[in-house]
Amino acid sequence: MNGADSAGANGATLPRVRIQNASKHFGHVVALSKASLEVRPGEVVLVIGPSGSGKSTMLRSINRLEHLTSGDIWIDDERVTDPHADIRKIREEVGMVFQSFNLFPHLSVLQNITLAPRTVKRSPAEQADEAARALLKRVGLADKEGSYPDQLSGGQQQRVAIARALAMNPKVMLFDEPTSALDPEMIKEVLDVMLGLAQDGMTMLVVSHEMGFAKAAADTVVFMDAGEIIERGTPEDIFDHPKEDRTKRFLEHIL
Repeated sequence: MNGADSAGANGATLPRVRIQNASKHFGHVVALSKASLEVRPGEVVLVIGPSGSGKSTMLRSINRLEHLTSGDIWIDDERVTDPHADIRKIREEVGMVFQSFNLFPHLSVLQNITLAPRTVKRSPAEQADEAARALLKRVGLADKEGSYPDQLSGGQQQRVAIARALAMNPKVMLFDEPTSALDPEMIKEVLDVMLGLAQDGMTMLVVSHEMGFAKAAADTVVFMDAGEIIERGTPEDIFDHPKEDRTKRFLEHIL
């Protein structure tokens, strides 16, 4: 499991992520409506739903890339939505992998991974390089440290993006449709890395419709629609025995 579990005053383990009545409005558009969710340390939560259902907005709110209109979010016992919260510290603890890889094109693979540890955490160069090489080995790219992003396939770039996020030793990893921009043959290599993280006990929230990954790695599946969390349960609960009509209609289109 990544990082020590946090315990409250009574000794009970706190959720790693707690979202409480989270709402986000863009003018008259309701992107997120009173969403509440808890993610335990080491839990893998898969979030599914139609386009525009609020999935990405919820994820982006966890590291304050979006500011909630109302509601609160905690990472362990730290209130992310506190106006006085240290945003830089929060983003050190929350790794995020996007649809687009967002690598710096003028930096090598190794430089992309070591940039944040060296500049934000002030890690010595030798230490940062050693950690980055270990991460490249973990994602199956040990031979690519000197390559540049445009020399890599999409799947390789996304694996570098995962390694870059892991370089900050986050408490939780957020994945926002990490395979949606990839060709089919590249999807498996990224999902295999994510499955390995799940097996290692990384706390993960994943927006994706990759059902194979859901069944292999997810502890909980959450279905969202129109900014609301409609239903949650185990993969078997949601995919085989959904209770809500909106969930059933959505699954008819993707299964």
